[in-house]
Amino acid sequence: MTPHHFDNNRSELKKTKKLVIKVGTSSLTHATGKLNLQKIDSIVLQIANLHNKGIDVVLVSSGAIAAGLGKLGLDKRSISLPDKQAMAAIGQNILIHMYMKMFSEYGINIGQVLLTKEDFQSENRSKLCKDTFDSLSKYHVIPIVNENDAVAVEEIKVGDNDTLSALVANIVEADLLIILSDIDGLYDANPTHNPDAILLPYVDEMTPYIESLAQDTDNIMGTGGMSTKIEAVKIAKLSNTKTVIANGNVKNILNDILEGKSIGTYFNI
Repeated sequence: MTPHHFDNNRSELKKTKKLVIKVGTSSLTHATGKLNLQKIDSIVLQIANLHNKGIDVVLVSSGAIAAGLGKLGLDKRSISLPDKQAMAAIGQNILIHMYMKMFSEYGINIGQVLLTKEDFQSENRSKLCKDTFDSLSKYHVIPIVNENDAVAVEEIKVGDNDTLSALVANIVEADLLIILSDIDGLYDANPTHNPDAILLPYVDEMTPYIESLAQDTDNIMGTGGMSTKIEAVKIAKLSNTKTVIANGNVKNILNDILEGKSIGTYFNI
């Protein structure tokens, strides 16, 4: 991995006041599917530090279904949709309990917000959501957001947390959306299959070429690949929110991004 260096294009990231962070399942779990407490604590510590700096943070967290599967020792590939929804109901409790315990170690309160597509489709419901986020911010509470998978059917599903995080960024009018997964950013080829693939550190225009680079995920626990992340970048742009896609497994990743270091792919579009 190349050393991080400072990039003049990223100096504005240091001015971030309102931040949405999306953490993918792969950044929260072991290969077994069970929660990786060390990874979660690392992310929580970084968010707590940003919060203490006065940055308004919203965390969109995957991992509920994986946590439920891990608890019961099941495999995602072998269960039905109702079973997945049941796993979400079990796992959401595990996940939120873990976040509550870890954030409380740093003196920070959290609030759980579960959403569906309908919450973004009507102006009235979107305003109610914004009011909720604003109130949580007023009381210095970090919202932990997820899709309400336990009850969401196809018609009301957002479908993946990359898209959900971008929709949340629109509602709260975030300065920056950081999408953390198990890949370093957008490459000019699929790095899983091509060892010569080159990471693109900076994208200033959403061209057909950039969109063509999106590949489906190779991670069986996650739901979104690079294609959903590119779509999220386009949605976030509607509220003038910039996006960084980066690897959630890299040490101190959030602080490095907000210090303007060239890490991941920065979409300044």
